[in-house]
Amino acid sequence: HIQRFFSYLSAFTFGMLVLITGANFLVMFVGWEAIGVVSYLLINFYFTRIQANKAAILAFTMNRQGDMLMSIGFFAIFALFGTLNYSSVFSLTPYMNETAITIIALLLFGGACAKSAQIPLHSWLPGSMEAPTPVSALLHAATLVTAGIYLLLRCSPILEYSPTALMVITIVGASTAFFAATSGLVQNDLKRIIAFSTISQLGYMVMAIGLSQYNVALFHTVNHAFFKALLFLAAGAVIHSFSDQQDVRKMGGLIKFLPFTYSVMLVGTLSLLATPFLSGFYSKDLIIELAYGNYNFTHMYAFILGSITAGITAFYSFRLISLVFLTSPNGNKQSYLGVHESGLAVIVPLLFLSLFSIFFGYLFSDMFVGIGSDFFGNSLFIHPNNITLVEAEFSLNIFTKLLPSLLSLLGVVSALILYIKKPELINNISNTLIGRKLYNIFNSKYYFDIIYNHYIINKGFKLGYAISKQIDRGVIELVGPYGLSNSIVKTAKNISNLDSGVITTYALYITIGFLFLLSL
Repeated sequence: HIQRFFSYLSAFTFGMLVLITGANFLVMFVGWEAIGVVSYLLINFYFTRIQANKAAILAFTMNRQGDMLMSIGFFAIFALFGTLNYSSVFSLTPYMNETAITIIALLLFGGACAKSAQIPLHSWLPGSMEAPTPVSALLHAATLVTAGIYLLLRCSPILEYSPTALMVITIVGASTAFFAATSGLVQNDLKRIIAFSTISQLGYMVMAIGLSQYNVALFHTVNHAFFKALLFLAAGAVIHSFSDQQDVRKMGGLIKFLPFTYSVMLVGTLSLLATPFLSGFYSKDLIIELAYGNYNFTHMYAFILGSITAGITAFYSFRLISLVFLTSPNGNKQSYLGVHESGLAVIVPLLFLSLFSIFFGYLFSDMFVGIGSDFFGNSLFIHPNNITLVEAEFSLNIFTKLLPSLLSLLGVVSALILYIKKPELINNISNTLIGRKLYNIFNSKYYFDIIYNHYIINKGFKLGYAISKQIDRGVIELVGPYGLSNSIVKTAKNISNLDSGVITTYALYITIGFLFLLSL
């Protein structure tokens, strides 16, 4: 179905361009909804697979929750400002009531939560891996999921006048980063591991927005797009060459068969870990430093969770590399006989992406972030009270600056030891009681899906059933069309029964009419 696939991708590109180039919230919303619909169509691309149907419906309905909050936010903006134009709204924001601004900011953040997969609206993203791998790479790693980040960046003048909203955004972002990293530790599907890594990195971006460092958030968004698209496309190359096997436990030893794919995947992973002097380092470590450089509770929370997450990220990324490329082969013989490097159409993009993953951060960091960069002009607004760059740049000791890198190194080393040198250690850990409990929590993604299904979706179905049976079929039909037509037909029948054709009856009618007139 190549035509269908590429028409969807073009429609997606169109929606994304509308979203970004619109000069007011309404046009942005049109683009926002368009990419939501196309995301549904693409996740459901293999429409004969039940899993794909379920994932697509989940993604669409979960995004609806966020869109509902966001549209209420737009109504609130229109009620307060009387306009939806960015320029008018942003220039009026400083003169508005802070509570109103906080409500608007939190409602907009609700929309961003759904699109950018933040807790509690995150559980659609791992499911969206049912889509073809190019879709996972382009949409659910690089473009669609950053639309929520884009919305928050665009609304920086609104957010900056609401400390409460910024605090909420910081906490949600840091929690999401940690949550997704721990869930990624125990996933076995190759694409799902990378999907959780995406949620984790989006958590970092949201955290940077909450710290009022919009330029850093955007810089991390751009860097992340390169190395995450690289990881996904490399994963797609592996899956495609290894007879469509996605379970990392059934791979292994592919470094001999796919040396190029291994190299680019390693580059992407190292950039994701914020290895010093690769792209990810210039934005991810900067976010963690900025969190430390602002000395209050939420920022400390963000710093601690961000640092721990950096270590966990290193662990699960190298768990992936180890299980796919380095351990002894675990697949069946047929798969290994068919393994081949991909064609030029895949190799060239991988090469370009890996070059960007290495050099982009170093070459462009002074343009995006840092003191004295006016690259963004007036498009991003940071309130003078919230500028903490100087503290983060000059008041941190060297240990704090190096902490994320040290933790990443620790994660890498421990992953390599556990999965290559001493694999029996894992069994020992997972056989202990606390190991099993943790494994259960992480593997079932903190029971979010279970809670949703049991307590929210079920109640929703019951409510929907009641509304359909009692209100729609019952009250509305009796009062509305069915009842109306029925009563008219009945009345007509009763009247027609009077016309009997018996002359004495007619004489009775005439007499009754005469008496009636007399009495009047």
